[in-house]
Parts: sequence; structure tokens; C-alpha cells
Amino acid sequence: MRTKFGILVAGFGLFCLAAPLVAHHAFDVEYDPKKKVDLAGVVSKVEWTNPHMRIYVDVTDAKGVATTWNLELGSPNSVLRRGWGKADIKPGDKVKFTAFAGKVVESRAAADSITLPDGRAFTGASGAPDAPGTP
Repeated sequence: MRTKFGILVAGFGLFCLAAPLVAHHAFDVEYDPKKKVDLAGVVSKVEWTNPHMRIYVDVTDAKGVATTWNLELGSPNSVLRRGWGKADIKPGDKVKFTAFAGKVVESRAAADSITLPDGRAFTGASGAPDAPGTP
């Protein structure tokens, strides 16, 4: 009986240690590195939330149809360490962006770079493969 209890406790301990490793996703699970898009639009929402910061950009195509792109960046801490603060990007800003489209929902993308109208570019905080500035 003691042996079974010991095995149960050890198994539970290993499960608890392994769960966080499984919780985080790899880039290739959600995004397609072969589907790179270059678009421009207006920021509609900025979320400084963990585990990933998100910027929502309304992009209007040639037919006048608007699509909201959900751009994933790194954690807010990684974005701050790369030099951007909360005042740097806000709703209403016109931006250009390069991103890797989602595999399931194309407009849910991993941002590779975001450029503000003043020319400042933010790159490499999405975890995208070979993204400039990615350590």
C-alpha cells in the first residue's frame, strides 16, 4: 500500500512539473512561417496582457471590406525591454505591419514588425522564426 501511494505521489509531482512545459505553444502550431503578409491599417485596440501582448489593426481592402487583424507579440515585459512603452502605440494610430498569418484563422497573426507613421519600427518580439532582433 505504501509503495502504491509513493508511486502516486511521484507521478503527481512529475505531472505538476511537466504541465507548464506543455502549456506554452510553439510558433509552428498556430502560425505559418510561409504565409507572410505586409499590410497597413488603423490600430483599434492594444492589450498589454500576459502571456502575449496583442494589437488589433483594422485593415480595409481595395473593395472597402474591413478585417480586424489580431497581432500577437511577446509578453508586455519583452516589448518594454525592446524599447516600446504604452504611449508609443495606441488606438487610432495608422501603422504598417508584417506578420505571419495564422494556420486556422489567417487574420490572427504573429507580428514580425510594426511601423508607426513617424517611421519608428518595432521588430522581433513575437517569437517568429528568424525575426529581426530576436535573441
